[in-house]
Amino acid sequence: MRAWSVVAPGPVEGEPLRTVERPVPEPSGDEVLVRVRACGVCRTDLHVTEGDLPVRRPGVTPGHEVVGEVAALGPDARGLSVGERVGVAWLRHTDGTCVYCRRGAENLCPDSRYTGWDADGGYAPYTTVPAPFAHRLPDTLDDVAAAPLLCAGIIGYRALERAALPPGGRLGLYGFGGSAHLCAQVALARGARVHVVTRGEAARRLALDLGAASAVDLDTAPPEPLDSAVLFAPVGDLVPVALRALDRGGVLSVAGIHLTDIPPLRYETDLFYEKEIRSVTSNTREDAREFLALAARHGVRATTHRYPMANAPEALRDLKAGRFDGAAVLVNDGAWPSSSAPSRAVLA
Repeated sequence: MRAWSVVAPGPVEGEPLRTVERPVPEPSGDEVLVRVRACGVCRTDLHVTEGDLPVRRPGVTPGHEVVGEVAALGPDARGLSVGERVGVAWLRHTDGTCVYCRRGAENLCPDSRYTGWDADGGYAPYTTVPAPFAHRLPDTLDDVAAAPLLCAGIIGYRALERAALPPGGRLGLYGFGGSAHLCAQVALARGARVHVVTRGEAARRLALDLGAASAVDLDTAPPEPLDSAVLFAPVGDLVPVALRALDRGGVLSVAGIHLTDIPPLRYETDLFYEKEIRSVTSNTREDAREFLALAARHGVRATTHRYPMANAPEALRDLKAGRFDGAAVLVNDGAWPSSSAPSRAVLA
């Protein structure tokens, strides 16, 4: 099969992502083979491709917002059947035995592994995932609509929970891409007043269309003090900006896996009055189940832009440049011809 591979991490304006020929993977142990229908384009894919994150698997195939169908089962796979539609997300393995897993914080497991970083992901016709880490998806969502929920949605949900937004509270969102526009919908469904701070005019329009109380450029403060804020833009310079916008006792949640350096903070103006900064590390499977159920119940929907799988580099370049609002999704729609298919033995 043809797949995208990060052959030489570097700026996406070059050619860090190239096509390679690989055999269709065979599921081992408790894995299932997933035939990819669609794969969301996440900012973490950009960090993996450009080398912001250290290389964990040389030549890895990115992609961890995968929607597909089970094509084959490993010998120890349980709970899924061939033909079922599933989602493959960022978290793909935890040891289940460490102190963090035992207390329900599997996202902090030292032996955690990730799709599209430690293992090949969904920028390909097929990928694998351990059956316990595959997610059943709401029938109300088509493949393209479901894909961004599997990381952007889940991480946005966890970041919102970490921000400790009080009922009916005032929430600030810094950056308004794939994750933030889903987080906003959850907050609005819970009765929050949402204020968006972002550089993109199209993103500001989308925020207002979704029901945000305000949407301003990065050089403008929200119109009222905030109870909570979530920083989605991977820009450390925005940390003191967001902290200064918080009311007394406010909480800033930093959602990204990568962040540029934070400038020095002034205690009196940035942190005093019991303001807090909290980081967000991956998610748990329980986060995913809670968010997917909530998304189905409240009609949370991603604004999506389709790209053929063959145009993955273009999608990453457009993401970096902020050329679209919402989320990009790669689609296996015939523009990506597979040069091989699973063997009869694999599909048996």
